[in-house]
Amino acid sequence: MNKGDLINKIASSAKITKVQATDALNAVVEGIGEELKAGGKVTLIGFGTFSVSHREARNGRNPRTGQTLTIESKNSVKFKAGKELSDSVN
Repeated sequence: MNKGDLINKIASSAKITKVQATDALNAVVEGIGEELKAGGKVTLIGFGTFSVSHREARNGRNPRTGQTLTIESKNSVKFKAGKELSDSVN
């Protein structure tokens, strides 16, 4: 399922237009992104939790040349599925 398929599903399930479904989905994604950028986490009971994980700088190796290089530190997004979501796919 891609974003377009999800918008169609939201629109048909909620009996709203595709434009409204697009706006709603974009608002959710934007809201989650803003909270994560501020250093918080977003928990949707039954669905899961979005959080930010910081990875420190580390040394790596170029597999082609074997040369050592430095991999910069960065923040990455983590998602942990909630119990209801996990149970629904089993």
